Formats: sequence, structure tokens, C-alpha cells
Amino acid sequence: MRKLTMALLGGASICLAVTIALLMWRMAGGWVAGAAALTAGLGLALSLQGVVGRSLDHKQLQRDFEVLKQAHLSVADQLEQINDSLAVLAEAVQEKAVRRSEELTFEVRMLEDLIHRMSVSLDERLAGGFHHEEPVGDNRPQTFRRPPAQAGVLLNTIREALSENRVDLYLQPVVTLPQRRTVFYESFSRLRDATGQVLMPAQYLSVAEPEGLVTAIDNLLLFRCVQIVRRLAKQDRKVAIFCNISLSSLADEDFFPQFLEFLSENKDMAGGLIFELGLGAFEQRSSIEARNMAKLADLGFRFSIDKVGQLDLDFRELQRSDVKFIKITADTLLSHLNNEDDGRLTLGPMKDLHASDFASLARRYGAEIIAEKIEAERQVIDVLELDIGYGQGHLFGEPRAIRDAVLAETDPPASFMQTNLRRAAAR
Repeated sequence: MRKLTMALLGGASICLAVTIALLMWRMAGGWVAGAAALTAGLGLALSLQGVVGRSLDHKQLQRDFEVLKQAHLSVADQLEQINDSLAVLAEAVQEKAVRRSEELTFEVRMLEDLIHRMSVSLDERLAGGFHHEEPVGDNRPQTFRRPPAQAGVLLNTIREALSENRVDLYLQPVVTLPQRRTVFYESFSRLRDATGQVLMPAQYLSVAEPEGLVTAIDNLLLFRCVQIVRRLAKQDRKVAIFCNISLSSLADEDFFPQFLEFLSENKDMAGGLIFELGLGAFEQRSSIEARNMAKLADLGFRFSIDKVGQLDLDFRELQRSDVKFIKITADTLLSHLNNEDDGRLTLGPMKDLHASDFASLARRYGAEIIAEKIEAERQVIDVLELDIGYGQGHLFGEPRAIRDAVLAETDPPASFMQTNLRRAAAR
């Protein structure tokens, strides 16, 4: 635009100069006067063009300066907004760090208390000997004898495994049928001795259970499951874990209130943690244990029962207790199949119910049947005919150990917990 203006101004100046020169030539009557007038006109035109050009440059400079000023103000506003956002973010990060530190301290304190009580119990039993009742006669008072020496050795091995954090978490997949897509895991605990040999439950339960150590092991397993649930949540994986919880843990006046408080502050784990107990334990619950189960259900946690030997279950009671999963072995299910005279296939004592409707009946009460301990493809075919949507067993995957390298990536760090476990057990 400026170039066009200057060009037009230059053309007008030249025309003006020529016009003046012609007038002077006619009036003065000579070429010399005309040439002088033309030169003067051109000089005046160039001077005028210069003045106008500088004026236009000055206005353009003012406009550029105003644009620059507005841009500077805009950048300043944006910087102020960014500073405010960073301040809010820093405050949120600090609050989260403080909250996470408090949660970590709480968890470690619970673990220390748990291991300390377990360690004291073991010390007392190892020092005083382990006794069990054995009647000697119908009317004679009961006498006591020490268990075999290997029981004490095994208990020492258990204590060392616990104090050195040689309690491994094993996970076995639970899959959808027939797709065989992993949607859950069941957790198991295994102990290792000083040589690294794995102690199976069948080896140590007979000694640990009478001494009340199974509860301590189960409680440690609960925290391991919490660690894995957190890891899966960070990976945005929609996979839940079945974790055994004993009646002793539910009734423990020291452990359960702390554990409930911890879960109350971590309700986001409700979708990833399913508490499991055997049918016999479920039916033997006291009012205290039932009430504590209800407290967990109020937080959104679900329950599962296993070790189901009969199929005439009280589905209404299971529904009232928020039982969402029922695990029955494939052999138990298939052994209860009956061929009726009219050609119908029924399950156990439920003569009026077709076998394929058993899973539908459970669903009407909000529970899913999981066929567990599936070892052969033939069992899968038979289970599918019963309209069961979930399966578990070595056919789909054996329990595999989750090593410390994996747990170390969870929150709180496993290495930090190990240090506190050893410190508590050494007291």
C-alpha cells in the first residue's frame, strides 16, 4: 500500500512540475525559463514526496509499535496464567506426596505390627515348646507332650522365611469361556527356605495352622495383592485379583480395623481386589465376621467363595453377603450331572432345574460360577454345556511367581517394606 501511494505521489509531482514549466515557457517565452521552472518543480515535487514518505513511515512505525505492545501484554498475561497453573500444580503435587507418604507410613506400621506380633508368638512357642492335647484315658486328666523335633525345625524355617521376606506371591489366571481371555487372577502364597526351596502349603499348614501363623501369612498376602492391584491400575489393566481372607483376619481386633481404615482411604482398589473364603468358613461366620464383611462390601469390595462341595447353595444368603463369584471344581460339577428318565440333564439334588440353568440361577442372584481345576480339554467342553462363563486350572495356566523385581516397581517399594519386615522380625 505504501509503494502504491508513493508511486501515485511521484506521478502527480512530475505532472505538476511539467505543468509549471509549460506555464513559465509560455509566459516568459523562452526555453531557459521553462527548463528552470521544470527543475524547480521537480525539486519541489521530490521534497514533497520525501516529506510524505517520512510521514507514512512514522505512522507505520507507530502501528508496528502498538502491535508489539499488545503482543507483549498478551505474552505477559499468558506467563502470569502459566505461573498460576504451575503454582496450583506444585501445591497439588506436594499434597499428593504428603498423602502418599502418610499412606506409606501407615502400611509399613501395619506390617511392622503384624510381623512383630507374629515374631513374639513364635519366640514364645519356640522357647516354651509346642504342645497339643492328647487324652490318655476316659477319666484321667489330659497330659501334654512336645511335638516331633521336625515340627520345631519347620517352624523355625517358617519364621526365617517370614523375617527374610521369603514369602512369594503366585498368580494363576482365570479366563473367560470359550474365549480364554484372562480377566482375573487368583493369588497364592508360597514360602522359601534358606536354600531357595519352595515350601508348599501342604508341607507347612499342618504345623503353622495350629500355631496361628496362617493368619499372619494370609495378612501378608493381602498386602502383596494390594501391591499388584496398584501395578495393574497404573498399567490401566482391567484385571482383578482373588485374594484369600481368613475368618481370623476378619475377627482380628488389632489387624482388621487398621486394614479397613487403609481400604477406606483407597476405595479405588475396590474393582481390583476380590476377597475369597471357603464355603465352610463362610457358613461358620460369627456376627463379628459377618459385620466386618459388610463393612468391606460398603466400600465396594466383592467376595468369592470356593471349596464348594454341594450345589444346593443358599443363593439368597450369598446375595445378602455380596458374594459375586462361586468357585466350584470341574470334577464336582461334572460328578453331579444326572440323566433323568425324560432325557433331561440335571445337577445333583436340583431335579427340577436343567443343568444348563444352574449358572443362570446364580446370575439371577448376582453371582457368576467359575469352574476351577480344569485340567483337560474334555472338561472345557462339558463345562461349556453348563453355560458357565469362567474357567480356571492348569489347562489355562499354572500359578506363576511374581518376583521381587516386579513388586519393587509397585508403590510402596518392596525393598523398603523388606527392610521394615526384617527390622520388625528382629525385635
